[in-house]
Amino acid sequence: MAENASENGSEGWKKFLRKHWNTLALFVIGAVLASIGAVYVFLWFVGEAQSTSMVPATLGLWTMGILVTFVLHAIFWELLLVGVPIALAAGAGWLWWRRIPSDEKKEYNFFGKRSRTTSESGGISFLFFVAFCIKVFIDGNWNVAFGTWTVDYVVYSMFWILVWVLVIFGIPIAIGVIWWILHKMRQKPQNQDPLLPNRNEQA
Repeated sequence: MAENASENGSEGWKKFLRKHWNTLALFVIGAVLASIGAVYVFLWFVGEAQSTSMVPATLGLWTMGILVTFVLHAIFWELLLVGVPIALAAGAGWLWWRRIPSDEKKEYNFFGKRSRTTSESGGISFLFFVAFCIKVFIDGNWNVAFGTWTVDYVVYSMFWILVWVLVIFGIPIAIGVIWWILHKMRQKPQNQDPLLPNRNEQA
């Protein structure tokens, strides 16, 4: 079935390209320009952040507070200068897609099952970074330069973050699994199929 879905998807793309190649070309050009714009905005912001003394030019003088401030400002400018045009283009693309007849959309067969591995791994990495920021803040190292950190501090911080994760998520999961096992064990066995012979009668 997976091979059939793949074949249907490839055939759908071929039909789509033959009929709407010009529109797809515009979106490809737009995606390339958006990527170039995102890189340019980031490089511009890096220069502005150093010239305005928002961040030190020497990386060893950075602190966790400076890093978080830098990331938040970079995200703001990326969303403002790149994200808004992308949102407008996505809205235009959605309006264009709505104008395509439903029968034609079914022929393309674009909407199959999608893997969530990439999004889940990205979410876990972000949560791990947030937990590390909380650990640094609790330790009082929020405004301490990275150049003074030791390898032991970083390693043991990672270790304690894993411990927190196991305590916060592992204990409820373990309780849920134990409850489920006990619940299944207490359930009465289902009625025996009348067509099957009774073991007591056979004895």
